[in-house]
Amino acid sequence: MSQSDTRTGDMPVLAGEDLTGMNGRLVVLTHDSGVPEVKLPTANADLAFYLLVDENTDAALVAVRPLEAGRNVRAVLKGTCNPGDVIVLADTGTAADKGKVRALPAVAGTYRGLGIAEEKGVDGQSVLFRPAMIGNVVVSE
Repeated sequence: MSQSDTRTGDMPVLAGEDLTGMNGRLVVLTHDSGVPEVKLPTANADLAFYLLVDENTDAALVAVRPLEAGRNVRAVLKGTCNPGDVIVLADTGTAADKGKVRALPAVAGTYRGLGIAEEKGVDGQSVLFRPAMIGNVVVSE
């Protein structure tokens, strides 16, 4: 099947909030009256399937890179990880950590598996991971 009018690679979209200083964080595609925009995630299971690669202020154009299995990406890490760890969003309840990623925690909760770490990582590093749409992962005590 042939498809036309589709895009690959980075895409321009409006910032739905001030994303200054947020390069390397994951964002959620949403809209304002039908106009596409991206925002930082607000819940640990959000559909944060885009990496912010060119930041800007609210209502200005930014560039995002869709997460796809054929291309690894680097995102800002909260905590530490090892190769093979499932990567999920960092705790969105902490404003400074919104859009960062972390290894799947042992704390009970529902998390969205976004990929697999491909290298050892430390806090604040732009860690290399392979996107994989793992879906919701429930950790119970």
